[in-house]
Amino acid sequence: MSSYLHREDFSLGPISVDEIEPGLFLGSLAAAKDIETLHKLKVSHILTIDTCPLPRTILDLSHLKTKFVQLSDLPKEDLLSHFNDTNNFIENALNGGCILVHCYFGVSRSATVVIAYIMKKYQLSYPEAFERVKAKRHIVFPNQGFVTQLKLYKEMDHTIDASNMKYKLFRLNLASDRVRKVKILPHNFIDLIQDDPGLPQTQPHPNVYRCRKCRRILATECNLIVHQDKGSTCTKTFFLEPIAWMNVAQNTQGKLHCPKCEHKVGSFSWVMGCQCPCGTQVAPAFYLVPSKVDYTNVVKNVEMTF
Repeated sequence: MSSYLHREDFSLGPISVDEIEPGLFLGSLAAAKDIETLHKLKVSHILTIDTCPLPRTILDLSHLKTKFVQLSDLPKEDLLSHFNDTNNFIENALNGGCILVHCYFGVSRSATVVIAYIMKKYQLSYPEAFERVKAKRHIVFPNQGFVTQLKLYKEMDHTIDASNMKYKLFRLNLASDRVRKVKILPHNFIDLIQDDPGLPQTQPHPNVYRCRKCRRILATECNLIVHQDKGSTCTKTFFLEPIAWMNVAQNTQGKLHCPKCEHKVGSFSWVMGCQCPCGTQVAPAFYLVPSKVDYTNVVKNVEMTF
């Protein structure tokens, strides 16, 4: 049997733990709350991925180091952004100790974290790491959202690359879901709003989009979110990352006006998105109308020296 330990705690369900690698255990909340189990496994670290932290009876144990990631087992939850921290915590724990990684059942959330660790350690794809973990704990089954995040993690070479466009889109979609619920952009997503390229830059991007009326720079080529139309890049609508001058953090949707001349240049919608004339639906959407802007590859912005 793959289970290192399996017995019943009628208040919490089964106490099940599997050793995925020497000293790396994956299991249930019941296991993490059972002092006898922790003692038998010689656990020195506990990584909790759950909606509630462990009770004080466990957290106050002097020989234990703990880490808590508050997260539900839902496809739209963001585990990906935690992978660097969880990997480091696991790696440090295994440097002379033993670690138990758990959620409620040890099936989805904690399994995802352990798979991410195995992917990075052995430079594996998601299917390869999944099979490796499943061979030790047959009940692992990350939800589909977490699977998508693990695959993106592989695409980013097992790290978090904030400049990766797929990662930006992933977080924009998460932000859209939060805005739909609370009608405002939560503080932990403010970093998605990019700096205004129309302000003085130390290293201005050479390819920019200007307001056709007053020539004010509105966006750079790096801000573009491209999509395909019949196999080629569509230019019927210029979809962008949110940019500071747009003032989109306090509203769910609205018009975009040039910050210099107030000329209408586009629109935005966190919730409904926008359908491009090519038929592609983009959500959330922050876009410039091509007839309202000009593209130029010469920046006459002010260069600052320090």
